[in-house]
Amino acid sequence: MSTKPKRRIIAIEEHYWDKEVAATFDSNDAMRGAPHILERLYDYSALRVKEMDQAGIDLQVLSHGAPSLQRGDAETTVKLAKGANDRLKDICSAHPGRFEAFAALPTPDPAAAADELERCVTKLGFKGAMVHGPTNGVFFDDRRFWPIFERAQALDVPLYIHPATPMQVVADAYYKDYIKDFPGILTAGWGFTVECATQAIRIVLSGVLEKYPGTRIILGHMGETVPFLLWRINQALSRKGNKDESFSFRELFCRHFWITTSGFFSNPALLCCMQEIGVDRILFSVDYPFVLNTPAAAWIPTIPLCSEDVDKILHGNATRLLKL
Repeated sequence: MSTKPKRRIIAIEEHYWDKEVAATFDSNDAMRGAPHILERLYDYSALRVKEMDQAGIDLQVLSHGAPSLQRGDAETTVKLAKGANDRLKDICSAHPGRFEAFAALPTPDPAAAADELERCVTKLGFKGAMVHGPTNGVFFDDRRFWPIFERAQALDVPLYIHPATPMQVVADAYYKDYIKDFPGILTAGWGFTVECATQAIRIVLSGVLEKYPGTRIILGHMGETVPFLLWRINQALSRKGNKDESFSFRELFCRHFWITTSGFFSNPALLCCMQEIGVDRILFSVDYPFVLNTPAAAWIPTIPLCSEDVDKILHGNATRLLKL
C-alpha cells in the first residue's frame, strides 16, 4: 500500500529576538512579550525545532521581531546590526536545513543599511531583509531609503515590510481610549494593519518601484488588507484631480508585492487574496511565536484549493522567491 508523501512546509515570517537588540526596546515593545512568547523569542534551538516538528514545518525563515533596528541612532544601530546578523547566521548554521534568515537592517543609516544587506546576502547567505515600521518616525518610502531598494534590486532579494507599534502621536489620536481594556487594538488587532498598509501604499505612490523595477516586497498578514481594497484604491487614485489619471496602483502592487498568511488563517481572506493577486504570490507563514504553530497546522488541511495550489502556498512560491 503506497503512502502519500508528506508535504514540505516553509514558514517565512517567524520571529526571534537578539538579546542585545531587544535590550534597546522601550517598555511598550518589551511588554508585548508574554512569558510564553518571550521564552520562544529567545529560544533558538530545542523548543523551536520541537514545535516545528510537531506542526510538520520543515523550514523557518527567521527574522528579528519588531521594532528591530528601525529606532535609535545611526552609530548604535549599525553596530547592533552586524552583531545580531552574525549571531543569526550562527543560529542557522547550527541547524542546517531547518533555518534560513532575513537580515535586520540599521535603517537610521540608509547607506550602511544597504551595505549590511549586501554583506548578509553575499557573505552570510541571507534571503533578504525585514524592516519594521517607520524609521524614527520616517516612512520607508522616503528618498533617503531608496539606496536600500537599489541594493535589494541589484542583489535580487526581497524586502519584507513588517509593522511595528504605531508612533505615540498615532496611538494617542486613534487608540488611547481603548488600549487599557483592549491592548491588542494597538498591535495585531488594528494598529499594525493601519501602519503597515499605509507604508505599502506610500511605497507604491512614491515612484521607487518605477525607479527600481526589480524591487520585490513581501507583506505579512494576508497583505495587511491591501488586496481586499485594491479595486477601490486603484479607482480612487485614477480619478480626475490625481497627479496621473493613467496611474495604476493595482498594476504596480500586483507586479511588485507578495503576501503571506502570517497570523491569518482564514479561507475567505485567502480566496479574496488569491482572486486579486494570484496564488503564485501567496506564501505560508505562521508569525511564530506571537502566533503558535498549532492554528496554522490545523488550518492547512482545510484550505479549499487544489493540491498544486496548496503546494505553491506551502513551499513552492517561497522556494522560487527566496531561491531556497
